[in-house]
Amino acid sequence: MNKHKHKLITTAILFTLATGVIHIINKLLFASATMKELLRGTSRKFYEWRFGRIYYTKQGQGSPLLLVHDLTVYSSDYEWNIIVDELTKNYTVYTIDLLGCGRSDKQNITYTNFIYVQMLSDFVKNIIGEKTDIIASGFSGSFAVMACHNEEELFGKIMLINPPSLNELNQAPTKKTKILKFLLELPIFGTLVYNMITARENIELLFTEKYFYNPFLANSRLVDIYYESAHKGEHNAKYLHSSIIGRYTNNNINHALEAIDHSIFIVYGAEEKNAKEICSAYVQLNPAIETAVLSKARHLPQLETPGKLLEQISIFFS
Repeated sequence: MNKHKHKLITTAILFTLATGVIHIINKLLFASATMKELLRGTSRKFYEWRFGRIYYTKQGQGSPLLLVHDLTVYSSDYEWNIIVDELTKNYTVYTIDLLGCGRSDKQNITYTNFIYVQMLSDFVKNIIGEKTDIIASGFSGSFAVMACHNEEELFGKIMLINPPSLNELNQAPTKKTKILKFLLELPIFGTLVYNMITARENIELLFTEKYFYNPFLANSRLVDIYYESAHKGEHNAKYLHSSIIGRYTNNNINHALEAIDHSIFIVYGAEEKNAKEICSAYVQLNPAIETAVLSKARHLPQLETPGKLLEQISIFFS
């Protein structure tokens, strides 16, 4: 009996020590990822929204244009860094860090499609204050479509850059995805898994295998910025990722896409996986949608082929 008790005590001590070591490792990883402070930003503007503070910038003069980055834990308004100055010559350009991303608050909540749809609408109503054109990248295209469908008077023209497949958006949370979400949200150990997923080496792979057609364009500073964005907010950064894995950010937009009466333009990279088929599915639901393909580009043409994207923006919003 004493021997069994001794084993339990030893196991408890070792578990406590391991937990403490992992906690320290997590703290060091978060500190090292953000120590360069590359995302300090040129703006100190925050929209005090009901679910947290939303970082944004406002530049230029002209009709309002809202730029919405892709929905990943790595993303921020830096996604528009190369093209924003050119756009400010003709528009009042607003960029935002979505809730859970970049410099915006990262809350211990379940992030849903509805949260982001409402956030875009509230931002236009309370900060921009007038009808706004919008360019949404990647997964955020679904938020733009739903926001425009729900409150059509707030939005003008909509450009979607490499929007997600409709089949992906139709995937609801399952028992398996809910378990994965729960495991990732575990204190300390879930945070360690998150730090492993968002390791700098994995971000480099994202750029070379998914984001860019030309991997040599993914310079060290760009990777560092994405790495920092994924680690600002420390352990709270993982809750967006767990929500994405859990499929809580998905939403069926088919009805909204069919019913929407606004001008919609889809731009996609020629090298983006299944992009042509995805665009065809959108057009099938709404034949009024226009499309354009950018050669030698993949998921982030705003960073990879900015000149070509600016040309399409000029054509569509003129």
